[in-house]
Amino acid sequence: MIPNDTIIALATPAGVGAISVIRLSGEQSIELVSQFFRSVRGKELKQQKTHTIHLGHIVNDNRVIDEVLVSVFKNPHSYTGENVVEISCHGSSYIQQEIIQLFLKNGCRMADNGEFTMRAFLNGKMDLSQAEAVADVIASNSEASHQMAIQQMRGGITNELKELRGQLLDFAALIELELDFSGEDVEFADRTKFKELVFTISSVLKRLIDSFAFGNAMKNGIPVAIIGEPNVGKSTLLNALLNEEKAIVSDIAGTTRDAIEDELIIDGVAFRFIDTAGIRETDDVVENIGIQKAYEKAENAQLIIFLIDSRKFLDSKESFVQEIEVVQQRFPNKRLLVIANKIDSLEETQKEEIQAAFEDILLLSAKQKIGIDTLLNELTALVNKGALSNNETIVTNSRHFEALNNALESISSVQNGIDAEISSDLFAIDIRECLRHLGNITGEYDVDKDILGHIFSNFCIGK
Repeated sequence: MIPNDTIIALATPAGVGAISVIRLSGEQSIELVSQFFRSVRGKELKQQKTHTIHLGHIVNDNRVIDEVLVSVFKNPHSYTGENVVEISCHGSSYIQQEIIQLFLKNGCRMADNGEFTMRAFLNGKMDLSQAEAVADVIASNSEASHQMAIQQMRGGITNELKELRGQLLDFAALIELELDFSGEDVEFADRTKFKELVFTISSVLKRLIDSFAFGNAMKNGIPVAIIGEPNVGKSTLLNALLNEEKAIVSDIAGTTRDAIEDELIIDGVAFRFIDTAGIRETDDVVENIGIQKAYEKAENAQLIIFLIDSRKFLDSKESFVQEIEVVQQRFPNKRLLVIANKIDSLEETQKEEIQAAFEDILLLSAKQKIGIDTLLNELTALVNKGALSNNETIVTNSRHFEALNNALESISSVQNGIDAEISSDLFAIDIRECLRHLGNITGEYDVDKDILGHIFSNFCIGK
């Protein structure tokens, strides 16, 4: 990436559409476009005010390529902080390439992945965490993932850490000053206030770290494993939830050998449902592999649906209750939802008998789609959306998660040093390390160029 170049790229998805937007950024972008733009009112593009739109034609050697709208954004009041021009043309692939090739031959170069947003970061238009949130906004596929991305793009985690980091910087400066006067045996930093600050920073870091599991699941979809014995209706339930024949349904036990996954958005939250192999004792090598995968999927899921046959439950209530307890013990940290399927053939008294035997059980018929709405409501109730509703900062980025863990480790070392009343010079290094890790989240520290390249390489070209 060469910051002084004028770059160009298609900002809308490739392909045919009603319109396409071609974006240029760089000091010469307005000058370059003005050479080939002919306003219908005879305006000179270079003389127009920022944030204005102009109708005209892109013309090359007296040949009209297309009628366009040209938007002008002058530095520093633009997305990248540079002069930016956006050309809205008709969505023909031919027109797109004609315009792009015209400017590539006259001083532009193709933008690299994420280069527009990287320039915005380098020019101080946003910090690094906000720049990463741009990609999350584009990739968001549910209300929850969109809300978290918008909150981060508006500076959520930055605001959380900015004040604490500023206070820690102040104390770090005082500690460094003490080292300059080490021979005088003086303390410039109030140790009591410093301990309070370290405790506060540790609390904030722990809260942010704890939010990652929830945030990552909400961003990528909450994994829900459907487990149970063969022929209890797991595949039928998956099909009923998705409202399509996703999984093969058969009366033959062991039909499902591999996990089948699909996503469903419920009340703005994405759930990834995983239909697994029926769990039973078998000599079939392939089926045993599928059963092992079922346990692995359940281990990695956030929610587990344990499906049982309601008719078999009535025949052996005590053994089934014990089996439910075994599943709860096997996955103690998972949210477990127990469902009795195939209730369409039961009498009301039999349904009451099942609920009396296990109070928290949910009754449904996957085949007849009875109780599906109740299940969907139960799933959304199990997801704590309070943090989203309160606009709390939720960590969704694994890079941020790693940096926060490293910062917590450093600040814990500072805490231990203060408690042990060791010399300031011994924990001053840990203070600097903590500041470095916090600064790496927002880019306020010397961020490695390889890290920047990795982050922005995941963007689409026009962003």
